[in-house]
Amino acid sequence: MKAVILDAASLGPDVDLAPIREHLDVLDVHQASTTEQSRERLAGAQVAIVNKVVLDGATLDALPDLKLICVLATGTNNIDMPTAERLGIPVQNVTAYGTASVAQHTLMLILTLANRLPLYQRDVAAGRWNRSPFFCLMDHGTLQLEGKHLAIVGQGELGSRVAALAEAFGMRVSFAARPGNEGNDTRPGIAELAPEADVISLHCPLTDATRHLFDARLIASLKPAALLVNCARGGIIDEEAALSALRAGRLGGLGVDVLPVEPPRDGHPLLDALSEPLNLIVTPHNAWITPEARQRIVALTGESLGRWKVENGA
Repeated sequence: MKAVILDAASLGPDVDLAPIREHLDVLDVHQASTTEQSRERLAGAQVAIVNKVVLDGATLDALPDLKLICVLATGTNNIDMPTAERLGIPVQNVTAYGTASVAQHTLMLILTLANRLPLYQRDVAAGRWNRSPFFCLMDHGTLQLEGKHLAIVGQGELGSRVAALAEAFGMRVSFAARPGNEGNDTRPGIAELAPEADVISLHCPLTDATRHLFDARLIASLKPAALLVNCARGGIIDEEAALSALRAGRLGGLGVDVLPVEPPRDGHPLLDALSEPLNLIVTPHNAWITPEARQRIVALTGESLGRWKVENGA
């Protein structure tokens, strides 16, 4: 059986593909591919292994030998799912591979914002500590997490792990009802939780119900010192509304690992604002990239491929 990896570079360096190779006769590895290139590269292959390359309907229709698509991620929005279903090509993804990595990154953002690190690092770099009449700087009030209220949107594996880490710091954690399903959920909605929360962390998918969930109106209901963190998907926060609130002192801190368009080749207001004296952190969608998490993607893909072979007698 032949498989083709279309964008192996997206897994980063030093990843061992042996857990995938052991289930195959042939594995062709391409570091990067366009949609146009994928049609030629997948010709004659039974398995496509892809992370972010778009496999549209025309491409899938042109690959009569294709029997399986393995996505090296949780999201499958780069695959034309209706066409894959029509052609009888199962699409398998991987989940829970980066729980520890993303939860760690989320806590890093929370801790960094709580301690106003972006502001103090700017002060130190500008020589303000050198000129201080006292032994320390304390111009930017910090937030002690112990006893504070963390509201989480998304009670899945990631949200639950973040909750456990936050509780280790002595925080009180509440989970919001699933957006769009508040009427069938016993938990309070985020609109109810947000005004009382000291920190809010997002771990939900981007859907019609969550797009701009944190819009100008909801952001205006937050405590002025509240911290807002998004390690889920860009667009769940109205980033421009959040930036306006941050500049006006109506938001205590903003940390995002995601933007609506990635990479942000045309720029983004949050990137421009990094040069301003704000309690703002933008990381390049790298919450998931610990070596352990990236290798687990390969291991889970290999396990999935092995199960498919057994079930289909391949």
